[in-house]
Amino acid sequence: MSAIQHYFAPTGVDDAVRLLAQGETTVLAGGTDLMPQTSRGAVGFKPRLLNISRVRELKGIGMRDEKIRVPALPTVTEILSSEMLHEQAPILPQVADRFAAGQIRNSATIGGNICNASPAGDMIIPLLLLDAVVYTAYWADDALVTRIVPLCDFITGPGRTVLEYGQMLTCVRFNPQPDEFVARFEKFGTRPALDISVVSVGLAGRLLDGALVDARVALGAVAPTPLRATRTEAVLEGKVLTDELIAQAVDTVTDEITPISDVRATAWYRKELVAVYLRRLLQDVSQA
Repeated sequence: MSAIQHYFAPTGVDDAVRLLAQGETTVLAGGTDLMPQTSRGAVGFKPRLLNISRVRELKGIGMRDEKIRVPALPTVTEILSSEMLHEQAPILPQVADRFAAGQIRNSATIGGNICNASPAGDMIIPLLLLDAVVYTAYWADDALVTRIVPLCDFITGPGRTVLEYGQMLTCVRFNPQPDEFVARFEKFGTRPALDISVVSVGLAGRLLDGALVDARVALGAVAPTPLRATRTEAVLEGKVLTDELIAQAVDTVTDEITPISDVRATAWYRKELVAVYLRRLLQDVSQA
């Protein structure tokens, strides 16, 4: 904390991005990732601390241009309690219910979870299933400029994103889902919610006459970034979920991932967990 020389708490996006463009700046939202990281020395505070928690445009889940807009600052608790998301994208509050503990949910923001760019980031998986896009803002030529990036391209590695100097995530957007849309999620940790995921698996698509259309498979903690398993999606696309097809999809997904061994699990165990969970989700959807 002694490295901080200047503190700012703007209330508008324009002011926030102008300040962000003026020098070495640490952005603070909920702080549930930032504070532990700085405490253990993984990252250091920069001379300028920018607290964005009061920025009006970064709050309030709603509709804009016929798309659902989730700004950067809603907490996981707000995701969990949002009536709109329960109606339009229930997979998001379902995953929020498995996120950390109540105290963390009350502070952790959706934007922070994305920008932390953890391979095991839980809230990233349902957003990948929803085919979300990320909106960022920066200041250039005395004007606010918006950049749009698909979420699947936003995270480039552990703790790394496409955000460049002076850029800030403002919101994610995605289409409301049709009635036939189905989505499922499973994660494995030593406890159902409190622990970082050893693996997480998401499945989604439109279920039409037993076939999965617009198939989406999203995986966490099995590669340097959360990812869409595109080869597995291609196997499933437009086909009836028979036992043979499910077995083929499971074989494909285990070939598609590159997990590591660490203190929480071996690479072999992670592959086995992904196979078990994807098979379970596909069987559940096939019986829906």
